[in-house]
Parts: sequence; structure tokens; C-alpha cells
Amino acid sequence: MLLLGSHRFLLPQCLSYSAFVSSYKSALRSPLPRPRSMAVYRTSASPSPSRFLLRQLFEKESSTYTYLLADLAHPDKPAVLVDPVDRTVDRDISLVKELGLKLIYAMNTHVHADHVTGTGLIKKKMPEVKSVISKVSNAKADHVVEHGDKIYFGDLFLEVRATPGHTQGCVTYVTGNGPDQPYPRMAFTGDALLIHGCGRTDFQAGNSRQLYQSVHSQIFTLPKETLIYPAHDYKGFTVSTVGEEMLYNPRLTKDEEAFKSIMENLKLDYPKMMDVAVPANMVCGLQDLPTKS
Repeated sequence: MLLLGSHRFLLPQCLSYSAFVSSYKSALRSPLPRPRSMAVYRTSASPSPSRFLLRQLFEKESSTYTYLLADLAHPDKPAVLVDPVDRTVDRDISLVKELGLKLIYAMNTHVHADHVTGTGLIKKKMPEVKSVISKVSNAKADHVVEHGDKIYFGDLFLEVRATPGHTQGCVTYVTGNGPDQPYPRMAFTGDALLIHGCGRTDFQAGNSRQLYQSVHSQIFTLPKETLIYPAHDYKGFTVSTVGEEMLYNPRLTKDEEAFKSIMENLKLDYPKMMDVAVPANMVCGLQDLPTKS
């Protein structure tokens, strides 16, 4: 029996004390094997690992995620906000300023029914910021985008993919595919694809078959390591991947008929903010908001 520190070892008869100590010290210097479940992410061919900035921000009343993206390698540090919320505009603007970023776009994935977008308030406080939403949504914005468009911030860009079904104007913003773009790719899916779920399809021209086809053709065709960042989560999840959703999403792993049946029998309550949020969001939140008691 050999005692080293607080560890006791039973020496094999064929192994000398000096040989054991040498082997023990060598093992301590060797790196531990990486667990098989640990993902390794890199920024492919970027000037530095910190070129791309991503911050995931949360608004608790509507369980909405807002995403701040920026190109830190560009002299201006241009940035975009995806799905800002009116309640957290001051927080978001403060963060932009603290990080020394230049906010150029405030973008929405669709016309939300559960909260008022922060786009209008952002524009009032920062008039140089441009609002973005899909053309099909028929909402007011400085820039309306269509499937296949690219939105540049510095040398990075987001690709627009039409993913209707939750609403007729839903789009997914996907980070670029190229040697100087972030890796793995990231998809900001709005309500089209949630983590182990999806958005409802019973209002705003929603269509369950269309949503099923949108997700399978525009999101599930991305590389399996693509990170999924939704507009909402109600269970504390923050991120998923295309591969995980293809395997474990309880709705979208079903066939189209089964998915349609699930969506038609959800029996969800009418969104409590819908009558306020939708009219406001059709003008990117620029209307006078009701006084809060």
C-alpha cells in the first residue's frame, strides 16, 4: 500500500515504487479527456475569437428573448437587436452604450401578439436606428425584407428565411455561411420554432401545414450543429440545436397530419395582450401606448 497525499494506491507486484511515482506525475501533467457530450465552438477563420458578440436578454412578463449581435472587429462595432420589447428598451440601450456599440437595426421576426415591440421606442431615443420586419407582414418599418435578403452589420450578416405558419409574416434570421462568419451558424427563429415546441397557429393567418413545411424546409435543412435561439421560452431553456429539435421536438418530429391534429387541439387561451400588441406592432410600436396603472 502506498499513500500519496490523501490517496491510497495498491501497487502491482511488478511495478516498483520509483516507476509508479513517475507514472503518477506524468498522469497529473496530462490533459483530461474531453467529455463526449461537450460541444466545442469556434469562429471559423475570424480575425479573433471575440469578433462576434452575442447577448441573450430576457423580458419576464412575456418570456421574450431579445438578442444583441455585433461585429467587434469592425471599427464602428455595428450592432443589431432582434425582437426588442418595449418594457426593456432602456436596459437594451444602456447595454449597447456600455459595450461601445453602434446600433444600426432594430429587427422583428414577426408581428408579435404577446408584447409590444421596443422598436418604436428605440427609434425615438436613437433616431438613426432603422426598423426591420418582413414585407409579407404588411407592418410599417424603415426596411422590409424578403426571403433570401441579407442584413449586414459590419462584415457579418444575417440571412432572411421566410418561415410563415405561426403568422403569415414570420421570418428566421440565420447567421451567414462563410469563412469569416460565426461558426456554428445560429438561427433566430422567432415563434416558428421554439425549444422542444413551436408557436401556435390559430390567429394572424396562422396555418399548421405551412408552419410544418416552413420549419422542415428552412430550419431543419441547416447543419445539425446550428444553434436555435427562439423568441420565447417558458421553461427556462435558452438554446437548442437543429439536430436536437429534429430528434426531440414533440410536435415537429411527427408527420404532417399528426402535427396538424396536435395544433388544432391545443385549446389555448386568447393572448391577453393581443388587442394592444398587434395594432402597435403593425406600426413597429410607434403608436401612443396605453397608460400603465
